Amino acid sequence: VQLQASGGGLVQAGGSLRLSCAASGFTFDEYAIGWFRQAPGKQRELVAGITSGGSTNYADSVKGRFTISRDNAKNTLYLQMNNLKPEDTAVYYCAADRERPFDVRQTPYDYDYWGKGTLVTVSS
Repeated sequence: VQLQASGGGLVQAGGSLRLSCAASGFTFDEYAIGWFRQAPGKQRELVAGITSGGSTNYADSVKGRFTISRDNAKNTLYLQMNNLKPEDTAVYYCAADRERPFDVRQTPYDYDYWGKGTLVTVSS
């Protein structure tokens, strides 16, 4: 099982980035998938999630700026991030939830598989 996040980088406030997460080794379309982030000194938090059926859920802090999507044919998850703010700076992780594919669960411990993160840095 592998989840590989990519697309992070350094961007100025107001800019955009698109993160990707390539999955392999499991039946991707049977899982809910989430993007989490962790800033230095802070807990890991759910940014956005998408169920196996395509329903989405977002943290209040990113609503209207971030869009999560999935391409089951390519076993890939995306996060389009627009109007980035310095407080979006964090390591971003993708994670897969097997047990509740039709829900977006908030707690990191509910997720079975994790990828290595990709760093997003937003300068002011």
